Amino acid sequence: MFITDFLRNRALKKHRSQVRTNITPLKDIRTAVTVIDVEDTSFDNCKKDIMAFHRDNGIKGEIFFFDFRKIGDTERLITSITNTVLKKDLNFYGKPAREKLDLMLEAKPDLFISLINKDDYPIQYMATCCEARFKIGRKQLPGNIFDLVITDQATPEGTSTPEDEIFKSVKELLAKVK
Repeated sequence: MFITDFLRNRALKKHRSQVRTNITPLKDIRTAVTVIDVEDTSFDNCKKDIMAFHRDNGIKGEIFFFDFRKIGDTERLITSITNTVLKKDLNFYGKPAREKLDLMLEAKPDLFISLINKDDYPIQYMATCCEARFKIGRKQLPGNIFDLVITDQATPEGTSTPEDEIFKSVKELLAKVK
C-alpha cells in the first residue's frame, strides 16, 4: 500500500489544476463536465436531466461515465466508449487513462460536477486535475477539491440518494447563485 499511496499522491501533486476555484453564477458558465456512475439505479434519467439542463442553459456539456462493473462476453456497454472510464482504463494504482483525462481537459469546463457517491482515487484524480473554475461533488475529497458539496440525506433503509435526485438539488442551487 505504501508504494500505491506514494504514486497516487505524486500523480495528484504533479497534475493538480492551478486554476483558482470559487462558486460561479450560472450565467457565467459556458462549458461543463459531469461525471456519473453507471451503476446508480437512476443513471439513465440523470443523463437525460443533465443533457436537458445543458441545452436549456446554453452550456456545452460533456458527460463522463464511471462503469467499473464486470461486463460479460454477452453483455454490451450501455454508454459511449469514448466518455466511459472502465476498470481496464485504470492503471495499477487507479489513475484513469491519459486519453480520458485529455478528453475532459479539452472541453475546458467552467463547471465540474461529480455525482459519484464515492471518494475513490479515479474520481479524486479527475476532480483534482480538472481545470474548472467551479467544482461540485457529493463527497468532499482530500484537499477540499469541491467548492460545493451536496450530501445525501439519511434514508431509513440505509440507501444513498439516487443521482438524479442529487442533480435536481444541484440545479436548484445553481439557479439561486447570482
